[in-house]
Amino acid sequence: MPPELPPAEIGARLRAIRRRRGLSLDVVAGLAGISRSYLAMLERGERRFDRRGLLESVAVALGCAVTELTGQPYPTRDRATAAALAAVGQLGAVLYDVDLDDAPDVPARPVDVLAELARRANEHTDESQYSAAVAGLGAVLTELHVHAVGDDPDARRAALAALVEACFAACGAARQLGRPELAVQAARRAVDAAAQLDAPELAALAAMTESGALTRLGARRRAGQVLSAGLNGLPDPDPATEPANAESAGMLHLASAQAAAREGSTADAAAHLDAAAELAAATGERNTLCFHFGPANTAAWSVAVAVELERGPSVAAALDDDTLSARLAALGSRDRRAGLHLDLARAWAQSGGDRDGSALRHLDAADRIAPVRLRNDPIARELVAELDTRARRRVWELESLRQRFGLAATG
Repeated sequence: MPPELPPAEIGARLRAIRRRRGLSLDVVAGLAGISRSYLAMLERGERRFDRRGLLESVAVALGCAVTELTGQPYPTRDRATAAALAAVGQLGAVLYDVDLDDAPDVPARPVDVLAELARRANEHTDESQYSAAVAGLGAVLTELHVHAVGDDPDARRAALAALVEACFAACGAARQLGRPELAVQAARRAVDAAAQLDAPELAALAAMTESGALTRLGARRRAGQVLSAGLNGLPDPDPATEPANAESAGMLHLASAQAAAREGSTADAAAHLDAAAELAAATGERNTLCFHFGPANTAAWSVAVAVELERGPSVAAALDDDTLSARLAALGSRDRRAGLHLDLARAWAQSGGDRDGSALRHLDAADRIAPVRLRNDPIARELVAELDTRARRRVWELESLRQRFGLAATG
């Protein structure tokens, strides 16, 4: 199969959009907070987008959506991804057609049946099985809305709680498949449902989910506001008596640490990571609604934060093989295990070529764990191209990754 995309796909789009806007290299570089020469190298594909914060900053500077730069959603190379993308599009129709004030007059299955289907969908998303996650999820969302506007108060509360989880599943699948606008819509519906339940721990998790979706869309300012409001709306939790609130607060701190890192604020990122680590030490490993809060996930997020701050190698070096194996086992999720391997690959790639073998090993591991997630991630695609550019000889593992991702050779 011929390669679907050019070697410098994001750089080429960057240059085309900049010229179409009539903007100079100096102007865009200044707005993005990088040097003119660095921007020029990004356009030529001599440097790659190894940080999500950089991708978002350039999109803001150009006045375009992040997906305009990345070209998402990408052309599908397998039936599972094609089916998932088609089903995700149907979710958008449902979310725009029904809301918590107006649901269609259609038959609805019992709430407990729908709640179980929502739970399974969320677990499928957590395992990066997006086709299974979104299959039939549109009908589940519609029927949960029917119960949520009904007259039975118990059924209404149960439907709202299940709707939150169904929206988490929809948001996760849409975000990973390159449909951030649908991810935001699903997350906001989860926020609205949690608000009607008056459940602080659910509201906090919904806020964290919305902020992540907004960030992928490039709306970083709004994402920060959502995180701040989420933390302010959650009373100081006592992990001993309110572990669910502590878990939610911890997730908000992790998301806030990453947001601060994307803005280059080292001190704020460290403060939020410390707060999350303190809560994780008290709660232990938990997994409400597949969020996986605890010491293992906090350590995993610390790698992602370090990469955004361009300090990846030092954090990656601190994880010896035994510690890494323990962290991966504790995470217990394909999505989280693949995410940690990807972040370690990005971290080692920041060594400038000295540890590309380690980067390649982790990137290959991530792709084998969650291939659909990795191959639809623009940062992962950029990393494959970066490693290929720097390779001084042919490496079969790297050529295999290029073929799996559908990328042309660059090195």
